[in-house]
Amino acid sequence: MKKTAIIWQIIGLLGALLFPWYMVQGGFFSFGWVGGIFSDPENASAFAQGLLHQKWWLITSLLPLVGTALALLFIKNTKLLAKFLVMISIAGLVLIFAQGFIVSRTGARIFADLFVGGAGEAGQVGFGAGAFVVLFSQLFILTTGFSGLGKGRGDAFIVGLIGLIVSLVGVFVFFPVSHILIQAFEGPEGSLGLSEFFDNFTSSRIWGVRCLYEAKSCGTAWNSLFLAIMTGAGTTLLGLAFALIATRTNFRAKRLLRVLTIIPIITPPFVIGLALILLFGRSGMVSEFLNDYFDVEKTRWLYGFWGIYIAQLLSFTPIAFLVLIGVVEGVSPSMEEASQTLNGDRWQTFRFVSFPLMRPGLANAFLLGFIESMADFGNPLVLGGNYSVLSTEIYFSIVGAVANSGKAATLAIVLLSMTLGAFLVQRMWLGKKSYATVTGKGDSGQHASLNPLLRGFCYATAIPWAIFTVIVYTMIVFGSFVKLWGYDHSFTFAHYIRAFSINFTDGIRFTGVAWDSYFTTLTISSIAAPLTTIVGLATAYLLVRQKFVGKQVFEFSTMLSFAIPGTVIGVSYILAFNVPPIELTGTSIILILVFVFRNMPVGVRGGIAAMSQLDKSLDEASITLGANSFTTVRKIIVPLMGPAILAALTYSFVRAITSVSAVIFLVSAKHNMATSFIIGRVENGEFGIAIAYSTVLIVTMLSVILLLQFIIGKRRLRRENRIQKHTKNKVAQA
Repeated sequence: MKKTAIIWQIIGLLGALLFPWYMVQGGFFSFGWVGGIFSDPENASAFAQGLLHQKWWLITSLLPLVGTALALLFIKNTKLLAKFLVMISIAGLVLIFAQGFIVSRTGARIFADLFVGGAGEAGQVGFGAGAFVVLFSQLFILTTGFSGLGKGRGDAFIVGLIGLIVSLVGVFVFFPVSHILIQAFEGPEGSLGLSEFFDNFTSSRIWGVRCLYEAKSCGTAWNSLFLAIMTGAGTTLLGLAFALIATRTNFRAKRLLRVLTIIPIITPPFVIGLALILLFGRSGMVSEFLNDYFDVEKTRWLYGFWGIYIAQLLSFTPIAFLVLIGVVEGVSPSMEEASQTLNGDRWQTFRFVSFPLMRPGLANAFLLGFIESMADFGNPLVLGGNYSVLSTEIYFSIVGAVANSGKAATLAIVLLSMTLGAFLVQRMWLGKKSYATVTGKGDSGQHASLNPLLRGFCYATAIPWAIFTVIVYTMIVFGSFVKLWGYDHSFTFAHYIRAFSINFTDGIRFTGVAWDSYFTTLTISSIAAPLTTIVGLATAYLLVRQKFVGKQVFEFSTMLSFAIPGTVIGVSYILAFNVPPIELTGTSIILILVFVFRNMPVGVRGGIAAMSQLDKSLDEASITLGANSFTTVRKIIVPLMGPAILAALTYSFVRAITSVSAVIFLVSAKHNMATSFIIGRVENGEFGIAIAYSTVLIVTMLSVILLLQFIIGKRRLRRENRIQKHTKNKVAQA
């Protein structure tokens, strides 16, 4: 324990002495701050700021760092030292954050008299590298102290990992969301009160029901709720039909079904809306055909509920399919054979045996469709027309002519309440019944085939929808190669040239208008994906392998970011990280963080599924032979989880590229993401460039997925004796 604490103590002292305490111009890695680490008040370290630049409160907040050093030097009793480390490091964390909040950018918020006439009157900017190094050192000294007190079986690595994940979730999930709650109650002058909240919350634009007795739209809350319920039901029905065809029939084009489940997932959300406009808009192919040959009047029926609904079905049905195919395959064949042995026909077997065992999967598929619909921003923006939903209303409340952050926060609370309500309804519907059918015993039976009527219904539902999906994606590619869709269908590369042109006259210059956002997107996604995987799998390791107080609350907190729609996450990050002490708005770091903690639950779930297949005796054998937990994870667990790691990397990378609702508020001129760039082209009516760019993104992501799947495919399951031999060798090395 003492050795670990000393290492973190040294790191903390170096952070306070040799790194800039505040954010620096040009970024930390420009290293422009090196020459002024003591002399420049903008780049100086914490001790230099306090001793040379009159910012005495930094010295006060760093006194616990000196206290831990003295405790490590003079306290010999291990238990007593652990208690001192815990108390002093807690004081250090509290003091550092307190001074960051008290001395804001425009001066002290409280205790203002203490800072009059000094450097504190001008305020301070957000934390820099030095502050974060010191904070991390204090955090790990705290967890090391807890391990010295016997927490986590005295394993500093496990306690430190728990402390790190809890801190990250607290700072980057709970802290931003709390700002939404506070902002919704702020009045015009910053005072807290209920009147402003109730005025926004009870607005007829949110809860109006004029659609019941007039030919007008209902409030945005009812519109969003109705659309989400319809989308959840529709995607679950279509996903179940596809899953039954893939697992219970002899349909010959099953591989095509697999392809159709991948493509929508790697498609930017609003691209499907553009394709529907190319088909059913006033100048769309279908509209022109019906008008020319059947004299059907061209209308704007697509711009409203039905257009959004069709686009969301196309976008989210593959997600329901991926959830349900595993559930359908997981139903025990022995139970279905038992039903038929008792003279149950195929319909009765499906109705009374198979279908009830699919309830968890159906509930999860519906929940995913519901939440995705609630959080969807791109399709309502493109196809919404006069049909307003919460996600777009939040956006226009932030970027409209008169920005109203209080209204946006109130709408975000409504949206969050509906998604959390859906979680509760799902849990109540499933109850505490057991749906387990897979045991340790072998199950060599075959699944019961579908009765003719049900099989025909699945074919009649899924096959036309699959054909429609193919047509829609054909339009996406076609629209990128015509000059002006609906007016001039002559073939051209002009959209690709304008977006992705390269000039070779004076070296290689990427002159296309889309290159900047393309490279930014790939860079940020490539950084965020491995971080998401590491955080997710580390969390899964704690949940599967460790026992600690508050484990269920810990698991819920890690999944909370999935329940929060992306629009709410984006607004909350703007409110929380636009001011000190953690000031990230306009940087690439905020984009990386929002991707990591938005997609973290996927890594958690995937890690739990993969790690649950690894026997705990492997860990126990390694620890028995003298290896600590870190060595066990590095040499035993990680090598056996290669496919799960690559799968988490793939999903995180794709989600980072296609995300729009969470980042639409966070992009900047310097760090513009592909989805934001495409939306800008759509708003300007440049559909050709938008579709061309989307096609390039689809090809890019498909190439990455195929590459990673090829890497995964190189791995083969070993025979049991080879696994045991490999494991014994690893354990011996550990």
